[in-house]
Amino acid sequence: MAKQQTFGDKAKKVKSTNVNVKVIKTVKSANGSYKFQEKFVKLDDISKINTIN
Repeated sequence: MAKQQTFGDKAKKVKSTNVNVKVIKTVKSANGSYKFQEKFVKLDDISKINTIN
């Protein structure tokens, strides 16, 4: 089969403008120790980082 997509075609694709941010929360457990919860959040703009709960 012939190659249908060149490297130039791949490079021209629209790249997402989203920013991936790692959010780390601390939660106090019942016995008094702290646990960390990590998750990745995809944001449209880095200035919206203060709106993450």
